[in-house]
Amino acid sequence: MTEIRRRDPRREWVARNRLHPEHASVLAALGDIGGRGAASEWLGPQGVVRRNPHAVGFIGPNGVRRIDRSGAQQGGEAPGGTRQAVKDDRRRVEIPEPAFLVAVVPDMAGGRLSGHDKDLLGLARRLADADPERPGAVLAVIFGQHKGEGGGEMKEQAFGEAGIDRVLHLEDDAYAGFAPEARLAALSAVEREWAPRHWLLPDSPLGGADLGRRLAARLGERPATGVWQLEADAGSPLGWRCTARGAAESLDILRPLPRVALALAECAEPVDETRHAAEPLALGSELPALLSRVEDLGQVAVDPAGVALAEAEFILSGGNGVKDWDGFHHAARMLGATEGASRVAVDDGHMARDRQVGATGTWVTARVYLAVGISGAIQHLQGIQGCDKVVAINMDSGCDMIKRADLAVIGDSAPVLEALVALVEQAREEKRDAA
Repeated sequence: MTEIRRRDPRREWVARNRLHPEHASVLAALGDIGGRGAASEWLGPQGVVRRNPHAVGFIGPNGVRRIDRSGAQQGGEAPGGTRQAVKDDRRRVEIPEPAFLVAVVPDMAGGRLSGHDKDLLGLARRLADADPERPGAVLAVIFGQHKGEGGGEMKEQAFGEAGIDRVLHLEDDAYAGFAPEARLAALSAVEREWAPRHWLLPDSPLGGADLGRRLAARLGERPATGVWQLEADAGSPLGWRCTARGAAESLDILRPLPRVALALAECAEPVDETRHAAEPLALGSELPALLSRVEDLGQVAVDPAGVALAEAEFILSGGNGVKDWDGFHHAARMLGATEGASRVAVDDGHMARDRQVGATGTWVTARVYLAVGISGAIQHLQGIQGCDKVVAINMDSGCDMIKRADLAVIGDSAPVLEALVALVEQAREEKRDAA
């Protein structure tokens, strides 16, 4: 027998191509061959250990833990399995008598848990699970409606998969919109009834930053803002020390973790291995009626064409596959979407340079990203990795954008957009007739 190492170039190429359908299974096989039993590391052809930077818990060269937002590790498709099978394999966790509570007030932008909210809940789980003998419970205070899939059970499942043990859901109209005084009164009632050990809120302009500072002032606490890292510290009053961004994010501030903390996105890894009970709670006493000094006049109608790509929630993006640009612009107006484009479409003069999406253009975080005729170059996929839902319309069923998309339509973009616009017009006419 020869001792020459035999290589499989195709398998090595699949291992490097994260979008290949066999990528996960090949990585798992390479991990087993390397004797490590994991897909995060394997032995390369030159005897050098290769590492997968997209694996959960990967530590980068600067000591920063990488967080995978592709969905592959959070209910994504597993080798030889399905998306639902991964969710069903989660370990069920119930904490009937918690030693303490960690209260989290997520932004719930659009009525759903955002990526920032899930990071915050992952941070709360670290605080609650620090002592296995005396575990705490994560209490989520939810204001307004939750637009989860299905009915009440499905909503509780979504909360449980995010790491929530107890849910206080306040759906009264008094908390709708911008209502800081009513929400602060509710949080004060939570403080009186359960006295959580920690209060965590997202340090975001969607409401968490303002509400967190109001709550800290009401409790007489000096809050920690811009928190992005947490570590145990026996010398601190609560046993934790936090690292926060300061001076316009030009330096880090180390301080003991206070009771009220406002955390940045990617402050911790989202919960992806356990499912918690998400038991509903109710306040023991009714909240007094408040005469609010703040009146929310509702959202102001804004022309989607004037919204910056980085701030847009719904983007219709066109690429080289779009042949009817007049129909594309008409569809964007009818759908109320902000227009974007790939680099090829911008170079060809179909769209302005400030409309370019991707690593060489603008990184977007839209709730819905509709890619029309875009094949999915790696720079473009990097620019949309923060989007919640990606919908692709393309003639090539094997392109990378189709593999990345949550929903794909295979066909010519022009008739598909025409049919979509017709459905929107029909729905609007039916709504006007009903009114």
